[in-house]
Amino acid sequence: PEDLDTAMLSAPVVEEKKSSLPVRPATKAEQMRECLRSLKQNHKDAEAKVKTTFNTLLTYVKNVATNPYEDKFHKIRLTNATFQGRVGALQRGIEFIELSGFEKIEGGEFLFLPRYKVDRAVLNSAGTELNNAISNPFFGVL
Repeated sequence: PEDLDTAMLSAPVVEEKKSSLPVRPATKAEQMRECLRSLKQNHKDAEAKVKTTFNTLLTYVKNVATNPYEDKFHKIRLTNATFQGRVGALQRGIEFIELSGFEKIEGGEFLFLPRYKVDRAVLNSAGTELNNAISNPFFGVL
């Protein structure tokens, strides 16, 4: 009888059939959730700092959502020491704000959300994801 290796070599190669279903891009809310999960995982040794980051992000999002015509809430200086300590220094913190609609401007010195680009649905999703991350002790664990 043939040994197992020889039998495997002579066996026909079966092509794995690729799914013909289109890959659905992640929704904005899913991207936000993944960003927050990753942020929490990357900094799991600094739970209090992560919670502060989540609360700070929530403040930024809430300020724009509730005061869309108040210009001071539409611009964040990236070099601001408080911002750097609470958000900028943590991997994926800035990415979350960008997912909320803010864009880097002036050579990357500021994050800015123009009034005409304020999307309440996106800001509400951001707020929901942040509230879930803050209130759910198992967020990011699974």
